[in-house]
Amino acid sequence: MADLEHISVNHTRHKPLSRQLPVGCAACSNRRPGWFCSLGSSVLADLELATSTISLPAQASLFKQGEDSRCLYLICSGYIKLTAGSSKEREMIVRVAGPGSMLGLYAVLSHGVYEVSAESLTAAQLRPVERDRFQNFLRAHKEAQMRAVQCICQEYRFALQDACRIALSETVAGRLGRLLLELAHQIGESVNSGFRFPLLLTHEEMASMTCTTRETVTRTLGQFRKDGWITIEDAIVMIHQPEDLQALL
Repeated sequence: MADLEHISVNHTRHKPLSRQLPVGCAACSNRRPGWFCSLGSSVLADLELATSTISLPAQASLFKQGEDSRCLYLICSGYIKLTAGSSKEREMIVRVAGPGSMLGLYAVLSHGVYEVSAESLTAAQLRPVERDRFQNFLRAHKEAQMRAVQCICQEYRFALQDACRIALSETVAGRLGRLLLELAHQIGESVNSGFRFPLLLTHEEMASMTCTTRETVTRTLGQFRKDGWITIEDAIVMIHQPEDLQALL
C-alpha cells in the first residue's frame, strides 16, 4: 500500500516492519464469524485492494497514545497489548487483542488521536488501512459499515468489563477469575465445556489489571490449579470449570 512511511513503529531493538505479499483474507484460517475480516468475499476483495500485510516482531511498538490516527490496523495473526497511561510507571493494560481485532477504529472514524498505545506481545501480521481509504471503503459497503458499528460496540463492552472487574469484584479471586474469563472470550477458543488461551501476560501485568500484587496473583492461580479449575502448561491456560470462576464474581 502506498504511503506506509507515516506508520508509527517506535522500537529500536528490533527489525522494522517488513512488507509482505498480501495473503488472501478469504483463505485465512484465523477468520471467525463476527470479526471484521469475516465480511463477504466481494467486500473482502475491496478491503484487500486498500491494504497490504506487514510484519511486526515481538515487543515492538505499533503506535503510541496521543499520536495522530492516520491508520487503523486489522490483526491477521499474533497478539497486541493495548495500554493507557501517562508514563511507564502509571500505565494500565486495557486488553490483549488477537486475530480479527481492529486497532484504532474509533480514533480513525473520529479523526482523533489514538486513545491507547499498542505493543506486540508476539510476532504479528497486520493489515494497515489509511484513514481516508478506510472511510471510502465504508462509504462503498453497507456490510462493512454495520461490522464497524459492531466492532465499536465490542470495544465498549471490553471497557465495561474492565470497569466491572475493578469495581464490582470484592475479592482478588473474583477479579482474577473475571480476568481469566475475559481473556478466554477475547483471545481463546472453546474446548469441550471449557476454554483454552495463550498465557501472554506476566503475573505482574495480571496483578496490575486486578489491583493486587504479583505474589497474590501467583498464589491465587496456584489455588485455582489445586482446585482443578484451571491448568497451565507450555504457556497455555486451560479453564476446565468456567462456572466455578463465574461463581466468584
